[in-house]
Amino acid sequence: MRRTQKPRLSYFQAGLLTLVLIAIGTYLGFTKSIPFRHHYTISAVFRTANNIKPGSFVRIAGVNVGKVVEVDHISSDKQAAVVKMRIDDRGLPIHKDATLAIRPRIFLEGNFFVDMDPGSPSAPVINDGDTIPINQTRAPVQLDQILTSLQAPTRKQLQNLLDELSTGVDKQGGAGLNRSIRYWEPAYKNGAIVADAQLGENPHDLSGYLKSSGQVADALNANPVALQDLISQFDIAANAFAREQSSLSAAVAELPRTLHTGIPALNSLNASFPSLRRFIAAWRPATRSSGPAIKASEPFITQLRGLVSKPELRGLVSDLRPAVPALTNLNNQSVPLYEQVRLASSCQDNQILPWSKDTIQDQTFPAVGPVYVESTKPLPGLAGESRDGDANGQWFRVLLTGGTYAYPEPAGNIIQSTSPLLGVNPAPPTKKTPFEPNVPCETQAKPDLRSTPASLPQAKQISVTDVAGWTKEKTQAIARIMHNTDLQHPSASERKVIDAAIGAIK
Repeated sequence: MRRTQKPRLSYFQAGLLTLVLIAIGTYLGFTKSIPFRHHYTISAVFRTANNIKPGSFVRIAGVNVGKVVEVDHISSDKQAAVVKMRIDDRGLPIHKDATLAIRPRIFLEGNFFVDMDPGSPSAPVINDGDTIPINQTRAPVQLDQILTSLQAPTRKQLQNLLDELSTGVDKQGGAGLNRSIRYWEPAYKNGAIVADAQLGENPHDLSGYLKSSGQVADALNANPVALQDLISQFDIAANAFAREQSSLSAAVAELPRTLHTGIPALNSLNASFPSLRRFIAAWRPATRSSGPAIKASEPFITQLRGLVSKPELRGLVSDLRPAVPALTNLNNQSVPLYEQVRLASSCQDNQILPWSKDTIQDQTFPAVGPVYVESTKPLPGLAGESRDGDANGQWFRVLLTGGTYAYPEPAGNIIQSTSPLLGVNPAPPTKKTPFEPNVPCETQAKPDLRSTPASLPQAKQISVTDVAGWTKEKTQAIARIMHNTDLQHPSASERKVIDAAIGAIK
């Protein structure tokens, strides 16, 4: 009796099964994730996305714990964005007080990632799909922001501040500051009382105050012109006080005697307000409750008095007096330097950076990225030249060969190529661009990378199939080289060079 054979897979079924396994392995190898599986995701609001894009890493203490999956810009603020992140199991748990910051991975910025602090263990855990508010996120400071922070008006105001500071401590200014030290203790004491009172009586008094302050700020911002006029008028008033400095000093000198004379009048006024006395009596319990705060500030005041003593800050002020005029002179002499720095920063911000983000349009060889991406592609090849070497040091080799296509140039030269040239782009300029050193770079028109390809000259294809033809071409080439280089009677070494050049044509 014949045994029953097990059914075997046909060649089609085996091939189909192999393709399915290859597709599954390829998908898992590239995505590194299991499909149809729910992932833990959170979102965070950033003031600026700062080139964060899907696929950017999320790190905790330098370890990759997830990736950015989506970046949505807020319609009301084009720079602000909501960044959605997928967090792996090793990055959990994440707490309510977690903070996030966008940081660069390399020097001079680039390849940004999200640096996450998961928060304190005592805080509640964030649920899947929650959003971290903008007050718990930070964006990096860009290099151009640092360069543009000290503009000419800011530097001028800083110079004025230092000049007025040097004027204030000159002559008897430091001595007057020392004489005022004995009045600091009651000032700090009363300041502590005021600070304690500002905390309010109810739990949400401070938050209500901040909310009201925000409403006041919005009201001030509603009329920017009036706010600018207020600042301008304040500047005019400050200048008026500065011009009357001597009179103001005399008035301040008379202030202690005025206060001494006014104390009896104030006592009489105090006696005439019995209702005010009752109000003060009602406030005494609250004032007594501020005693612990005042007592806690006494060590600070003691240390502060030691800080302003003669061996400490008073001696420092005395040592700095000779340096302050020199520092003022340095600031005045730094104005031309910072003006040049401002011009360079403005040129980079208005010219170089926008130009580097343009894309060169070429139908034959289309660019895959902007200029700052395309311009760095030759660098790996240049760096690779120094990777090989021997006992004599680093080396790299250059292979020189001729071509079968020859193109004439206007200067009488010949260009050889192993393949036909596709075009000339950009076309050679008719004249050199004039150099105008007196014209600021920031006022120039932005470069236009668009160009029209120039027409190609007629090519001559060199095709030598026999020795006689090659000898004829070689003789003619030698004659042309000798005529162009004015070598009618070359030496033996020059003949070797010419023969090597002709050999390269082959």
